[in-house]
Amino acid sequence: MTIRSCRDGEQAEICAIINAAAEKYRGVIPPDCFHDPYMTRDALAADIARGVVFSGWEEHGKLAGVMGLQIVRGQPLIRHAYVPPALQGKGIGSALLQFLIGQCPGTILVGTWADATWAIRFYERHGFKLTGRDETVRLLHEFWTVSDRQVETSVVLTRP
Repeated sequence: MTIRSCRDGEQAEICAIINAAAEKYRGVIPPDCFHDPYMTRDALAADIARGVVFSGWEEHGKLAGVMGLQIVRGQPLIRHAYVPPALQGKGIGSALLQFLIGQCPGTILVGTWADATWAIRFYERHGFKLTGRDETVRLLHEFWTVSDRQVETSVVLTRP
């Protein structure tokens, strides 16, 4: 079991992990915000082109979790943190998050859906704090490229 940089050619695996884990959002986040598939290969390629660098937890030669890091105007953002449902609760997400935190001096931001309470609790267990509504809106507009609808239905957490 190792954490490593994801490689070119692993986009299909990354999408499969994201889409399997994102099923948890179905029926929780607003229906107009859930796409099927949740992450297309084109959308993943666009995020990678915008600087999202993925790290993965490799187990038995196969990716078993992924998490992205993107630096936007000097600000580190955790992006697309997913572990397949069958492997959740085994410390993979925590290990990936701690690995990325170790690469980022200073404040780190993460955005997630406001109704994804399990995700919010996960980040809070790792020292992240919810920002207030006005700060969330400001940060989402400043560091993310998301729709107004996603801004309405999202939160941002910060870790000093």
